[in-house]
Amino acid sequence: MSAGRAEQAALQRRLYGAGSDEEVRASFQAALARVAGARAVILGVPSDVGAGFLRGANQGPQAIRAAVLEDGPLPDGVVDVGDVFVVPQLLHDSMLSEAQKAATRRAIYADLPPAEAARLPVSPLSMAERALDLIFALNPRARPVVLGGDHSTAWPAVAALARVRPARWGIVQIDAHTDLLAERLGVTYCFGTWSYHANELVGRGGRLVQVGIRQSRHDRAHWEATLGVRQLWADECRARPAEAIDAVVAHLRAAGVDAVYFSNDIDGTDAAHADATGTPEPGGLAPDFVVELIRRLGRDLGLCGGDVMEVAPALARTPGGAERTTRLAARYLRETLAAVLLRS
Repeated sequence: MSAGRAEQAALQRRLYGAGSDEEVRASFQAALARVAGARAVILGVPSDVGAGFLRGANQGPQAIRAAVLEDGPLPDGVVDVGDVFVVPQLLHDSMLSEAQKAATRRAIYADLPPAEAARLPVSPLSMAERALDLIFALNPRARPVVLGGDHSTAWPAVAALARVRPARWGIVQIDAHTDLLAERLGVTYCFGTWSYHANELVGRGGRLVQVGIRQSRHDRAHWEATLGVRQLWADECRARPAEAIDAVVAHLRAAGVDAVYFSNDIDGTDAAHADATGTPEPGGLAPDFVVELIRRLGRDLGLCGGDVMEVAPALARTPGGAERTTRLAARYLRETLAAVLLRS
């Protein structure tokens, strides 16, 4: 559902080097067979149902893949398993009535026996979590790299990781916003709440580090004191970039973290470099800073997974903004994959 069928088909043929839909299907099945030996697995979640007022991040996975493929094939050991199916009015199964889940199952699992369909999720966040659980069942050492989607689509990755990894991993989040609401307008999982639940999942204790924050109704002291997060706001990162990266690494080591999930909201980067997103903000991080942080985390601690979130090509505010943003997202993806592969 992330874009038109013709555009998707063209991208699939490029991704798999296929000349027909039949070859695409065969190549996809072959890719699934490689999951058991993969070092990293890419999963797209083309959903913007959990976003704010402006939508468009559902186009992110397709745009990022297209930009990445312009630079050549994916690294050895990386398997792209495609996108979860998205019904664009649904977000998470826990927010749906039994009647709605039953109706959607009849629509999307029509070829399955009813008893089997009744066990399957229908919402993108729930589908992504189940897909990652299945991947980890085949290969517990695989490192997930998720392409969003609004930032709620990071939640399935950290939720699934928590079931297969030892307790001492942490999260580094690049973002202009904290996303630390326990709920937003009664919604548990969305772009403004996922970090709160991720922080609870890893046990607080400074194991969630947020970098690039610059829009918040509370100051850093509030969030650090009440939720036990660690924050480096954008102004201090811009003023002393090398010291900021050292501080992130030193803090994580002191917290006992031995691996990092790197969650990269494109709006953490300054809007001059990435304005094709729902909430671009000035005064943000420089791309080279973000890249160096990815590299340092990969070398010094190791990445157990990562993502690139909130890329929305249709929302570009300036001429060329969509291309700049997607090219930068592709750069971030390749750097994240390289860091993941260092220790996988």
